[in-house]
Amino acid sequence: MRLRHLAALSIGIAAWTMAVAAEARDVVVHAGRLIDGVTAKPRDKVSILIHDDRITAVQPGFVTPAGAEVVDLSRQTVLPGLIDVHTHLGDPRRGNSIVGRVTRTGFDSAYGAIPGYRAMLHAGFTTVRNLGADTELVVALRRAVKDGLVEGPRMYTSGRMMGPTGGHSDPHNGLDPELDHAGWEDAVIDGPVEAAKAVRKRNREGADLIKIMPSGGVLSENDNPEHTLMTDEEISAVVSTAHALGMKVAAHAHGADAIERSARLGVDSIEHGTFVNPAGIAAMKAHGTYLVPTFLIADQMLRRANEHPEMMTPSTLAKTKWIGPLTAENNMKAYRAGVKLAFGTDTSEGENARQFGLMVAAGISPGDAILAATGNAADLLGHADDVGTIQAGRYADIVAVPGDPLTDIALMEKVDFVMKGGTIVVGGGAGR
Repeated sequence: MRLRHLAALSIGIAAWTMAVAAEARDVVVHAGRLIDGVTAKPRDKVSILIHDDRITAVQPGFVTPAGAEVVDLSRQTVLPGLIDVHTHLGDPRRGNSIVGRVTRTGFDSAYGAIPGYRAMLHAGFTTVRNLGADTELVVALRRAVKDGLVEGPRMYTSGRMMGPTGGHSDPHNGLDPELDHAGWEDAVIDGPVEAAKAVRKRNREGADLIKIMPSGGVLSENDNPEHTLMTDEEISAVVSTAHALGMKVAAHAHGADAIERSARLGVDSIEHGTFVNPAGIAAMKAHGTYLVPTFLIADQMLRRANEHPEMMTPSTLAKTKWIGPLTAENNMKAYRAGVKLAFGTDTSEGENARQFGLMVAAGISPGDAILAATGNAADLLGHADDVGTIQAGRYADIVAVPGDPLTDIALMEKVDFVMKGGTIVVGGGAGR
């Protein structure tokens, strides 16, 4: 039965098919202004040469090689395809998260994610990192996107996140103990042996990276975001096992102690980082740890708490009103101290680009906000040779906006051209 459902997810739902077997061709994009993602310094009048799905050269001036199709973006600012390094399947903010856990299955989330993933691609996000979903289902969705059966960004996924009993990833947290089949039982790890085994299992299932929960969370019952819930031994077991397998580790960490421990013990990114303090900042800088400030989800959840408090439990409502206002204030301390930032929204419905404005409003420069979603994000993913910058050898993932986002960051919400792997998804020009 489960295999039949997976087949339906991967094939039956496909109403749109990319021409993945199309003939190789040559394209040149004429960019009026280019921000290449290596730096945020713009260059005027640049040609981007493409063969099939890869960039072959970036040249000054407008050149037109013989036989190449021309995409005219001479009046626009051209950027690399955007990257969101913190997304999920579906949108848990549409209903009560506790009710959803006992009334909806992973299949609901996977099917429900498809419109959002299409919306993200059309908004310019050509690559995403999924940080928490049923591993089997999200791997099937990743495959369906790669095979052209579903329209969406290329995806890297952690599969199921993992953490200790009673923590943010414990499916039984806050539920009646009689509910024996809340799902995701293997998301609970206690001790370094279980931690290492869970990493190996994710690798076997096809996950690209690992996500752990060393602190409590907001949209879960009975855990405090400031508390540290994983031991040093558990975190170290995850990190050493994952890195040996070539997998990066993302740590959901709100509390100051969890942030410092996770960075010191070698995780690759801190997600949220709400209560980061000088010790955590020092550890992140010393170890090259990225901070992923999730401003958009904080803003969305505060709005929901104020407009629809009935959709939250008393516990999650209180935590949202407590944590939300602190997110930008404390993350800015890390930014000003020189901690590297990567762009992650903790959302999946296509509104992702609104975070650019929230970042700039908090005090992050427009250039740094753009780099967080391009070159920095690609570096965090470990795929800087493929995505995140407009350079020879990278995928031809290209977006454009009508104006200068360095002076008006709101333009990042007005992407009017999207190319993914040489195929035009949004906008005119030489499409397949």
